[in-house]
Amino acid sequence: MRVAGVVQGVGFRPFVYRLATRHHLAGSVRNTSGSVEIDAEGPPESIEAFLGALTDEAPALARVDCVTAIEADPAGYEGFRILESQAEASASSVIPADVCMCPDCLREIGDPADRRHAYPFTNCTNCGPRFTIVQRVPYDRANTTMSGFAMCERCAAEYADPANRRFHAEPTACPECGPRIWLERDGITTESGALEAVGELLRGGAIVAIKGLGGFHLACDAANDDAVRALRDRKGRAAKPFALMVCDLGEAERLCELDEAARTLMLSHQRPIVLAAKRESTGISESVAPGNVYLGLMLPYTPLHHLLFEHSPPALVMTSGNLSEEPLTFTNASARAKLARLADAFLMYDRDIHVPCDDSVVRPTPDGAVSIRRARGYVPNAIEIPIECDCVLGVGAEQKNTFCVAWDRTAVPSQHIGDLDTAETLDYYRYAISHFLALFGREPKAIAHDLHPDYLSTRYAQDQPGVRLIGVQHHHAHIAACLAENGRTETCIGIALDGTGYGTDGTIWGGEILIADLADFRRAGHFAQVRMPGSEAAIRDPKRMAMAYLYAAFGDDCESIAQRFGLAWTPFERGILMHQLRTGMNSPLTSSAGRLFDAVSAICGVCRERSYEGQPAAELEMAADEREQGAYQGSVDPDGQINTLSLVRLVVEDRIAGVDNAVISARFHNGLVRLLAQACEKARHETGIGLVALSGGVFQNALILARLREELAQSGFEVLVHTLMPPNDACISLGQVVVAAARMTDEKGNNVCA
Repeated sequence: MRVAGVVQGVGFRPFVYRLATRHHLAGSVRNTSGSVEIDAEGPPESIEAFLGALTDEAPALARVDCVTAIEADPAGYEGFRILESQAEASASSVIPADVCMCPDCLREIGDPADRRHAYPFTNCTNCGPRFTIVQRVPYDRANTTMSGFAMCERCAAEYADPANRRFHAEPTACPECGPRIWLERDGITTESGALEAVGELLRGGAIVAIKGLGGFHLACDAANDDAVRALRDRKGRAAKPFALMVCDLGEAERLCELDEAARTLMLSHQRPIVLAAKRESTGISESVAPGNVYLGLMLPYTPLHHLLFEHSPPALVMTSGNLSEEPLTFTNASARAKLARLADAFLMYDRDIHVPCDDSVVRPTPDGAVSIRRARGYVPNAIEIPIECDCVLGVGAEQKNTFCVAWDRTAVPSQHIGDLDTAETLDYYRYAISHFLALFGREPKAIAHDLHPDYLSTRYAQDQPGVRLIGVQHHHAHIAACLAENGRTETCIGIALDGTGYGTDGTIWGGEILIADLADFRRAGHFAQVRMPGSEAAIRDPKRMAMAYLYAAFGDDCESIAQRFGLAWTPFERGILMHQLRTGMNSPLTSSAGRLFDAVSAICGVCRERSYEGQPAAELEMAADEREQGAYQGSVDPDGQINTLSLVRLVVEDRIAGVDNAVISARFHNGLVRLLAQACEKARHETGIGLVALSGGVFQNALILARLREELAQSGFEVLVHTLMPPNDACISLGQVVVAAARMTDEKGNNVCA
């Protein structure tokens, strides 16, 4: 038998051993590079029961994708054994994701009588590091960053005992033989009492760099406003919310309103950051999430975190250890070099992190969780795709980059890489791709990339010798990703709403209605196009987009309207801006939904200074009164253009009339939902298609997502949304590989959209 899936590092071999013993079977089990291989002999009825239980009773952390079995002549085995792993050059295994601390290990570190009492690297087969310490396959201790820690006699005995929950738990260790922690401060290294000292520093307002499972965090007391402000200043992060780690679920409940979905996510073994509405008078510094009604909360997920909270404040800022927009710092040496100006002290340990992995972020909604960032706990979990695939590498987008390796019907998206706009991030991007390909034993036959010629991911693809390149339009990749993770291949109406994507006509797309399948698409509609004055500068400055929409909607009257709303520039700046809008100089056309949200947010005075991507749209959503049912009216032109300018005109009218921003925002959101529904009705009338796929960063907006799903469902549409990948540009790489696979399967383009 060969068992494929997530079956290494999850206690699968001891499970097989116990199962075989229960059914009185003889034989053996071992890891290979690509699967778990089992030889079992015994009565036919026992073999049959054993085969069924392999899937039905698999360990909680395992995922059995398939079991392949062939009959063989009895070999005369005596008993059942667990054999040494065997590497196979042609095979690929799926490495498990990192797992939060299990209850059994948590009890041990809290028991003064246990030999692992207060040991910050306690783990077993059911928990601990996996992906972040793997150097190569098969997943054995010798192939991880634990290889330098020789097990003591007692750990070795547990490791070798199939009845022990630490049997072949590759990172297993104890205070006698395992990794150690220490505190570095002012050139002094302290090992004894390090956690107590860190707790004292945090209570005193210090910022401490703490080495976590996938990299360093910068931590401070979330209730200490001076400390939080200092962290913002040092990190260069003006307003983007900080994540919090809280000591337990009770503290999370004290800070935020948690429904059952949020609690379930917080307690899941992935332990992501969960966005939840914050309560009033929490005592948390307003600088943690300025102007934001949500907090991002996570629970401790390593023994080090649990032990730290015995000495620290109950809520800690726990943000990525880096300067703003730089890659996550994950080695001790780089932390000393790069974080010295940010942190007052360092809590370090001597087990290396081989693969950095940021914290995952999810947002609960009434219809299910929306992934915002897919990383620790979820990567490298594979996604089954609905099309056969030669080995394809999708290199992803420029922002929120991930890449994806796909073969057969398996796709493995990478962890969150970030924005490819620094040399450091690009270097790590190249390293991570090489590691992924080596880990899964794959050599791409094709590389799928974005059409934008200046994306660094596109240039990376073009620099690879001897491999076929397949260009995939950005928004087609969005819709293909949504189709693929829902297991669908048929033609759909795709709504792709985001900030930026290179269009086939050379303009900047972002508010798109597509008729698409996996292989091809056509543009059936789009938001009204407006100028982006100053090009990239308009992305960074919402006021520019406000003026662009005011000019498109009101012509030269835009200047007096802007002045009335307090949208101010110096005479020189205003002159250049108006010249750009009138002539199109350095002002490309865009249909971007993101830029529309920027404009409305700035017109309303909700957000006029953007310090992080998506801030104007996020704050506009938070401003909306969800009880408001009114909606601004718009229209869809016969050529498919969605008249979003009519929404802007009505926003301006209400703003002049003194209508509250909460009502204006709600009416804008509701009006946009109705316009999108109208566009789908038009597309269904023309094509007969009743399947709609929603993708793009705008669908992180819970108000748009929930109301559009409801509106479409009431009109008889079947609606697909992202359930495994974020709807933002993180899903682009998955879309790229399935589009490439579909085109390679059907080179002649014999599909509905051709």
